[in-house]
Amino acid sequence: MTESELVQLAKNGDTAAFSKLYGCYKDKLFRYAYYKLGNVDDAEDAVQSCVLSAYEQIGKLKKAEAFSSWIFKILSVCCANYIKEQIKRRNTDELESYSDISSPNSDRLIEETELRECLDKLSEKEREIVYLSVIAGFKSKEVAKIAGYSAGNVRTILSRSISKMKNELTERSVVYGAQ
Repeated sequence: MTESELVQLAKNGDTAAFSKLYGCYKDKLFRYAYYKLGNVDDAEDAVQSCVLSAYEQIGKLKKAEAFSSWIFKILSVCCANYIKEQIKRRNTDELESYSDISSPNSDRLIEETELRECLDKLSEKEREIVYLSVIAGFKSKEVAKIAGYSAGNVRTILSRSISKMKNELTERSVVYGAQ
């Protein structure tokens, strides 16, 4: 059964069809939310909110072919809401609540932190395209539909963004290597 057929069934109230659609997208949705939010719990909550909202609103979806971009736009809004919550939490959290950086996973934590810092240096548009392309695994045509750019523009922005990140990581390794 095609995705468009599943969407049509889901629009008509078929929960099994919606469940199959979710199954097709759950990993991409989670990866996108995780890299956007940086926290497994918040990513899971954002995906859950997204899926619930999508399930409730699927009848409003006009074109079945637009399901992919539609659900990621919903997830983007859910992630934005969780980012606002994270900012509130950070302002109220005690310093003691942060985990010890000298844990056995500290190398991975350092790498993730460096990657996040590189991503933070990109513009919001560049980050969004990197998240959708690299993290969620969408092709440039799919990213174009979601982000509202041409496929060629997406490829250009992605290429420049990755180049910026590589340069930043290279500069960091030179600085760290010199110490």
